[in-house]
Amino acid sequence: MTHSPSSKRRQALAAACAVLALGALHAPAALAQTYPAKPITFVVPFAAGSATDQLARALGQSVTTDTQRPVVIDNKAGASGMLAAAAVAKAPADGYTVLITTNTTHAANEHLYKKLSYDPVKDFAPVTGLGKGGQVLVVNAGAPYKSVGELLAFAKKNPGKLSFGSGSSSSRMAGEMLKQLADVDILHVPYKSNPQAITDLLGGQIDLMITDTSTGVPQVKAGKLRALGYSTQKRSAQLPDVPTLDEAGVKGYDMGYWFAAYVPAGTPAPVVARLNELLGAATKSAAAKSFFDNAGSEAWTSTPAELAQFQTAETQKWGQVIKAAGIEPE
Repeated sequence: MTHSPSSKRRQALAAACAVLALGALHAPAALAQTYPAKPITFVVPFAAGSATDQLARALGQSVTTDTQRPVVIDNKAGASGMLAAAAVAKAPADGYTVLITTNTTHAANEHLYKKLSYDPVKDFAPVTGLGKGGQVLVVNAGAPYKSVGELLAFAKKNPGKLSFGSGSSSSRMAGEMLKQLADVDILHVPYKSNPQAITDLLGGQIDLMITDTSTGVPQVKAGKLRALGYSTQKRSAQLPDVPTLDEAGVKGYDMGYWFAAYVPAGTPAPVVARLNELLGAATKSAAAKSFFDNAGSEAWTSTPAELAQFQTAETQKWGQVIKAAGIEPE
């Protein structure tokens, strides 16, 4: 049986395609075996000193120890985390740019802004959850309010006179939820990050804020701020004497926050799996444990699929709170 030249060409082409396809199949696996082959950048959407930054640095230490590759922390604060999220969305999908973020960029922002510079679902591949925690309602230590009841009584008698600061969507929503459930009018003052808002709270420029515990508790323990209430339904182990806001009379109040890791969409699955493994181990490291203990939060890991499902549920929840609070997207 003879083969025509065109038939031979087709066979050769088919064979070449098969080799290429086989190579393409093996490429990601080979990539995962050599990953990481260079430094990894953890992009953080908030300023140095923020809870997310502290966690990213703790995780980075562990990943460096495990892989013998440096982890660079890149703080891109501002625009409620949008600058950082947009930068990672546009980064090469090779596993070397990782977004260490919170519900701010991946559950809240799409309800707070008319136009996002990134798509929290389509532009990212979920890697793993990292941690969960609550927030604390704080006032200046010199303020006259000794309880949530006293603060809200003043707010009711003086509509619009008190102001609350926030440097993240979690902090903003926590304040809006307080206004909504307690039926008070308190002015919102936005900041680039929670540590900046704390500075103004210490300086007397704002009256209160509900902030992540890693930013607020050290100031409470130093006697500079007074803690009045805790944001989740369970008291903080760090502040056992501080009632939950629900206990303090703001019935139904429950507002936590979470940390998670994402990479650009299209990152090879074996690389995502390797990162999931590295970050999962990192959440159990001594540095991460110290962060979670100090922050009053806890480690929480997941598969990429579980994080995607969790993100969907959280996005719906945040949307409902924002809508009920009557916040118009900016």
